[in-house]
Amino acid sequence: MNWDVTLDIAKKEFSKLDPKTMAFRAGVKYAEKEREIIVPFLNEECRVRFPSGEVYHECKEVPLDHQILILHYLSSAEGVPLKHQWISFKELPSGQIYINPFYNRAVRPLVKFFGQKPDALIKAGRALGGKEMDMGDASIQIPVFPMVNIAYIVWEGDDEFPASGNVLFDASAPNYLPTEDYAVLGGMIVFKLKKIADQND
Repeated sequence: MNWDVTLDIAKKEFSKLDPKTMAFRAGVKYAEKEREIIVPFLNEECRVRFPSGEVYHECKEVPLDHQILILHYLSSAEGVPLKHQWISFKELPSGQIYINPFYNRAVRPLVKFFGQKPDALIKAGRALGGKEMDMGDASIQIPVFPMVNIAYIVWEGDDEFPASGNVLFDASAPNYLPTEDYAVLGGMIVFKLKKIADQND
């Protein structure tokens, strides 16, 4: 994927919309004086300048793929309440098309890394602001954006059955991001969880 081109398109879309409306629908704050939208993203605070679409963090550079996801979230958010009902990736619009890349980027690495050490998933997930859930042998709900939660679940393997896992989304997910972005996010967060778990060891 050409991140630069995708980012330019995302900035153009963002610039056409009303910042107050975007902030309201995304459940975030708009600082009118600075003309900036303040977006919590994976337990950190990013700011987006309007109308330029420049995304920045006060302490570090924001990677291009993160910038795109943040802009897409603001442009796509419809303001519907969370449904508190979990759905699988293939239940997202056109999810069946992206299911193989999603499985290879998100579910397979999740199981490979955390299948034999489910407690490490909980510990790493908490570092991203996650809340423990009562599913599988270990599960954590990660607040990606204020209105986007993703659940990571593992079942520990034993002599009879191999370890398994899944990644689930709130049923309101299609009202906040396109399915392609969830395909990217799923794997991105697993990578972050693995990195945190490695540092914890």
